[in-house]
Amino acid sequence: MLLLVKILLGLAGLGVVVFVHELGHFIAARLMGIDVEAFSIGWGKPLIKKKIGDVEYRLGMFPLGGYCKMKGENEFQEAWENRQNAAPRTPGTFLGTSPLKRIVVSFMGPFFNLVFAVLTFSVIWGIGFEVNTLENRIVLLSDISPGSINPADEAGMKTGDRILEIHGRKTENYHDIQAGIAVSPDENLPIKIERDGQILNLTIRPSLEKSTGAGRIGVYNWTSPIVAKAAEGSPAEAAGLKSGDKILRINGEEFRYTVALIPILEKQPQALKLDIERSGRIIETELVLSYTENGPEDPGIAWETISYRTPRLNPFAALAKGMSETWRTFTVSLRSLALLFKGIDLTQAVSGPVRITYMVGDVAAEGFGQSFGAGISSMANFLALISIALCIMNLLPLPILDGGMILLFAVEAIRRKPLHPRAVYVFQTIGVALIFGLMIFAVVGDILFLSRR
Repeated sequence: MLLLVKILLGLAGLGVVVFVHELGHFIAARLMGIDVEAFSIGWGKPLIKKKIGDVEYRLGMFPLGGYCKMKGENEFQEAWENRQNAAPRTPGTFLGTSPLKRIVVSFMGPFFNLVFAVLTFSVIWGIGFEVNTLENRIVLLSDISPGSINPADEAGMKTGDRILEIHGRKTENYHDIQAGIAVSPDENLPIKIERDGQILNLTIRPSLEKSTGAGRIGVYNWTSPIVAKAAEGSPAEAAGLKSGDKILRINGEEFRYTVALIPILEKQPQALKLDIERSGRIIETELVLSYTENGPEDPGIAWETISYRTPRLNPFAALAKGMSETWRTFTVSLRSLALLFKGIDLTQAVSGPVRITYMVGDVAAEGFGQSFGAGISSMANFLALISIALCIMNLLPLPILDGGMILLFAVEAIRRKPLHPRAVYVFQTIGVALIFGLMIFAVVGDILFLSRR
């Protein structure tokens, strides 16, 4: 049931992003004097269709994607099939307008995705939202898995350090640390840390994680072992753990941060003796564990996080914040795109429609699990990210994408004469092959992703 809810939320979210993209093409086409024959959300046989004026509006059987069908879009192909030297230029058709107008129509789809992201971020910051995060304090991976050497070790970092800045940008929480490191593999980054009250300046060089394309430095987040909640019916509840309990020792050993539980569980003990602090008293209890072939089952402990609500911004400040967030995400996405050419595992790093749908629904469902407002905020934020990604991908100068069409029309404008249908046909055939190959990687990655859920 939960999986179905996630899928439905994901499809609804993607439908919004695609609708915005196609709406950009639709409005631009009408303004440029191009006749639009059909406007559809979803592909395949129309489930619902209604003609208003000269346009037939459709809801397709398959809710992933959509299209804005303009009159004369296929005239290049028809001219090639009829062995004509030039496609017809009939007034009111897509090719019947100037190259500049066609460039505007092609560009407006991605542009509307950017506008959608700006407005979405602006609304989120305008109403404020809840943030659940962790400290900007780190635990070295080498302290949890002895013997491993990582960029954090080479930079001279130690468990307990607080990362205050990465490349001049403040890191107020662990999410900021992840964001700063992930997009900078194989780059020397100046970082500022706090250790025992002293400020130190170091340089770190994140390594490239081949499976994801992200940078990594070999650290965990430092989460203090304070219980936020013991799940109902879980081993944690059976052990008597309550909200606010602080676990001081496990099996007599000091327990400073939650990731220290990893090497303990690797030994697969049947039970753990816990010393907990509750309201100034020390209480002893026992946590009984169980295991499967995949490892230990969840003991049902939710750890305390940092939670705060962002202030509500006035409309002008919210719009400025929305624009800055969109620009930051746009530039980070461009840098992430460049990582695809560094030998990463495309089956994991490239997401197809199935995985994106699942991720949109998963983020929304998790947010709605906290509150209705948190669900809306989480989903809107993620859709803004997807919308920016869609903008960038469509502007790539690849055939059949908007960027490829813009390139074609720019060449035509420079030459001041129509392109030969054969040249366009070859260009688009190459594009179809490239996109098809990318989709194979994406689908394989989706299958592997879902098999792990």
